[in-house]
Amino acid sequence: MRRTEILLALAFAGAILAAAIAAPWLRFVLTIALAKGIAVTGILLLLRAGQVSFGHALYIAFGAYTVAFLAPVLNDAVLLLGAAAGLTGLLGLLVGLFVTRYRQIFFGMLNLAMCMVFYSLLEKLYHFTKGSDGIRVEVMPIAGQALERVAYEWTIFGIALGLAVVVGVLLRLYLASPMGEALKGIKTRETRLEFMGVPARGVLLSAYVISAVVGGVGGALIAMTSRHVTPLLSYWTASGELVFIAILGGAGGVLGPFLGAAAYELIRVYAAASFADAWQMILGASLLLVILFAPGGLWGLAARAGGRGR
Repeated sequence: MRRTEILLALAFAGAILAAAIAAPWLRFVLTIALAKGIAVTGILLLLRAGQVSFGHALYIAFGAYTVAFLAPVLNDAVLLLGAAAGLTGLLGLLVGLFVTRYRQIFFGMLNLAMCMVFYSLLEKLYHFTKGSDGIRVEVMPIAGQALERVAYEWTIFGIALGLAVVVGVLLRLYLASPMGEALKGIKTRETRLEFMGVPARGVLLSAYVISAVVGGVGGALIAMTSRHVTPLLSYWTASGELVFIAILGGAGGVLGPFLGAAAYELIRVYAAASFADAWQMILGASLLLVILFAPGGLWGLAARAGGRGR
């Protein structure tokens, strides 16, 4: 990892922690931002291959509902995170075997179709999912330790921050590996990649499964933080949020999704509080400004600033 990346990552983690300590009410917002940032790193992998998923909220919702359904049985946050990651990875493999046969708009729309099918099932199977009412998730032990509400929230925040660092480092190493470099080949010269003996579909499938796993982890953290899951987690607008965050943060580095998620959540909170009827317009204007004046996203701006500061 380059020195600039390490310094920016440390600065971001320090800023997130300092903000949560200085303004405890931001702890919830920042935990959700970290969870979404983890999920959007999966979108980053697909963007490296030139593919955009318009239905990746499927895996956030699946991870969240895994926590909701299994909490009475496992009743431990660590075990539930592992279960959400494993089961979502399995779902990603099953879906990926189908969707990775396609590219471009077909890839994106097939993912959207899968996401909306899951949303419909969550809405209609009221006996199991409680429909639009959703399922409440109670405060649960963490690594066998029963905690009070405030301690529980701080611990989940710490877990989210720690997982963000681990996921960021692992995906940075993955992107620098031959498999990660092959993703760029899918975007530019897939046929040439096949001629070299590298199975493009297998490379994309591996990235897709990884993106599903991190999506499931993000969904599990959202369920543990909000302690309430509803079918809206799988609605098409939720998938749009992930793509919005990916563009806002920038796809040039693994820190981009976290920068984008933090900016998105903070802008939404403050805009909704100050301009209740126009917060969507403010979000849209923010994205438009980034596209026009910083095509590399917030990561591109931070990287340039860090490069000048060396």
